[in-house]
Amino acid sequence: MNRRAPVSSRLPDFTWDTLDAAAATAAAHPGGLINLSMGTPVDPVPPMIRQALADASNAPGYPLTAGTPALRDAIAAWVARACGAGVDGLGVLPTIGSKELVAWLPTLLGLGPGDIVVVPSIAYPTYEDGARLAGATVVRADSLTALGPDPRVRLVWVNSPGNPTGRVLPAAHLRKVVDWARERGAVVASDECYLPLGWDAEPVSVLSTEVCGGSYEGVLAVHSLSKRSNLAGYRAGFVAGDPALVAELLKIRKHAGMIVPAPVQAAMVAALGDQAHADEQRERYRARRERLRAAFTGAGFTVEHSEAGLYLWLTRDEDCWETVDWLARRGILVAAGVFYGPAGARHVRVALTESDEHVAAVADRLRD
Repeated sequence: MNRRAPVSSRLPDFTWDTLDAAAATAAAHPGGLINLSMGTPVDPVPPMIRQALADASNAPGYPLTAGTPALRDAIAAWVARACGAGVDGLGVLPTIGSKELVAWLPTLLGLGPGDIVVVPSIAYPTYEDGARLAGATVVRADSLTALGPDPRVRLVWVNSPGNPTGRVLPAAHLRKVVDWARERGAVVASDECYLPLGWDAEPVSVLSTEVCGGSYEGVLAVHSLSKRSNLAGYRAGFVAGDPALVAELLKIRKHAGMIVPAPVQAAMVAALGDQAHADEQRERYRARRERLRAAFTGAGFTVEHSEAGLYLWLTRDEDCWETVDWLARRGILVAAGVFYGPAGARHVRVALTESDEHVAAVADRLRD
């Protein structure tokens, strides 16, 4: 009997499992583990968001896949403020965090064998995972000229500010990508989860008029409240852009039961409507970034890009696993650059999401 290979066989080992040995080494440090690897928020969920969740907790009925009218309005208003988008003609849809949408977008768009998904040369692994799940082919490229006239390109991922590099793409570059994709009937999906975290450069959304030309045709922007509002545990994200594409995603998600829970929808309304807590969190990350940058450069590391986002992209010009092990022996766990593609093999990614106490201890450990 011929049996098909399991779907999991299309995927590599789970990225973070490969850090287990380094994590064990780091945890054995007398001062304990300082985890700068995954980028998990550690600061408290703002009280008013927690209150909104609690107030909506008596939710015996099924929630709306499309989101409540209040949530759709809150998403549209936030996108207008933060992304420079117009509310008219904009499709919006809540998602179960952003990673879920990233992983399933190729499948939801109907991609499969023979189709090409373009991802950055150094990129969040889930872009490639999503393409593999759909059976599509991945091409890593940062330049349109590298793609040529191939008509099989169906989806192009852009990520600015970039994860892991923190690189910010200029509006002119993003506009060229959008124009190129429209000429070929491809979709541009822009992962903008770190858009509010510009440090040395100001990120631009694909939804801004200077990029999309006032039309959302063929364009989707993916956002998350995980880092802005410390809601990683809530799984609160959304997608905005082409209303026809959003409507298609909604139709499928209704059938598949891909629904954000009602209390989380209420919490999202509260989070999106309040800027003060986001500004406070941004200031925490700014201060941690300055301390970590000084600590690592003082220890001989070179910081590349990192002009925005939640990470520092570092190198000692050696194999990334040597750097991971060197830091683990000092009780510091970081992400290996090779997680993000072969071009990251001599870098590591450092997250800004540890506590102030642990961030302050990094410099002393790096001097050991």
